Amino acid sequence: MPARILVVEDDRRTADVIALYLRHAGHRVAVEHDGHAAIARARREAFDLLILDRMLPGADGLEICRTLTREVGVPVIFVTARTLEEDRIAGFDVGADDYVTKPFSPRELVARATALLRRAPPEADPARRVGELILDAARHEVRVGDVRVALTPSERAIVMALGERPGRPLSRLQLIDHLPGESQDVLERTVDVHVRNIRRKLEEIAPGTSEVLETVMGVGYRLREPG
Repeated sequence: MPARILVVEDDRRTADVIALYLRHAGHRVAVEHDGHAAIARARREAFDLLILDRMLPGADGLEICRTLTREVGVPVIFVTARTLEEDRIAGFDVGADDYVTKPFSPRELVARATALLRRAPPEADPARRVGELILDAARHEVRVGDVRVALTPSERAIVMALGERPGRPLSRLQLIDHLPGESQDVLERTVDVHVRNIRRKLEEIAPGTSEVLETVMGVGYRLREPG
């Protein structure tokens, strides 16, 4: 099924190339060249994916990503000339799911977008409770009681992966395999950033709830088994 994708890129030639390849792959594409216009459009229309530059007039890419992942939960791929590790971490810290550096292959970008759109929790799994958390794969959400936790797709994938076997730790590399999209060049530190964001969001709902997500020194992370 074709996805609805918003491309936010101030270089019109780059935006046209990205849109051309995405449309050739069968997707419906909208393009914005200004950060504030992109936020307004994403609030007004429903999109399945956001492809986003970092340096934009109006609101910058980090502000756009932070705002829209919290408000509408849309997956985000950054496409940017900023290549430092710190830049990647900053992108993941505000909720990005993938990070592509310029110059880039349009075909690879389409492949990453397709993979990200394709990944979703198994619909057949019933909702499971782990401590105070309710993991509802059918609804693609994590709740604390009746309150939905506003997780990004990558954050939700980590919680769902850990929730498959509560009490058993998964390494950072194992968790990377569960992240949406291509994961070959995702840094292990990215998992730490996602976990920090998950804990913060849990604490905002109910203090102490984040303790269910434990660090296992030298191994990775686990959801603490009740009892």
